Amino acid sequence: MIESIQQFDVELFLKIHRGLSNSFFDWLMPLMRNRFFWSPLYLFIVIFCIKQYKKQGYYIIGMVLFTFAMGDLIASRVVKPLVSRVRPCNDLSLANDIIHRVPCGSGLSFPSAHATNHFAIAVFLICIFYSRWKPILPIGIFWAFIISFAQIYVGVHYPVDVTVGALLGITIGIICSIIFKKLQPDF
Repeated sequence: MIESIQQFDVELFLKIHRGLSNSFFDWLMPLMRNRFFWSPLYLFIVIFCIKQYKKQGYYIIGMVLFTFAMGDLIASRVVKPLVSRVRPCNDLSLANDIIHRVPCGSGLSFPSAHATNHFAIAVFLICIFYSRWKPILPIGIFWAFIISFAQIYVGVHYPVDVTVGALLGITIGIICSIIFKKLQPDF
């Protein structure tokens, strides 16, 4: 069963990585996964939370950082070393199929820390702000999805890496929002 899942994963990876290849995505997707591209959004979140919610805004930002740290710790320091899956761009069996759109890196593939971290942050923010601003749900999910999808498109993760990373991130985001609400019941 594991082999059939891996085969499906490779086939789906190639359909996305090579099959969707076009000049617009070749330009856009490396940007979508670049942390510096999203810096204005991160800065907006910090300023908005502090300006709008004062002292509680600092707690929100602190919890966003904690959520990120937990996602990164669990994905990168716990799960990746246990699974030790090679990135598709470093997989010798795919060497002739990979389009090098970004540097591959030497890190491991499963799960995607980008997917874990961004889904964790998105879900945390959704859980915190949904009652005040409903559009955060589709915006947050789309933001985390596009970053995660870009990881497949540029060739650094398989679809299963991203899917499991997203599920892990969703779980972490929910848990962190529960902790936040217990610590800040008035929010």
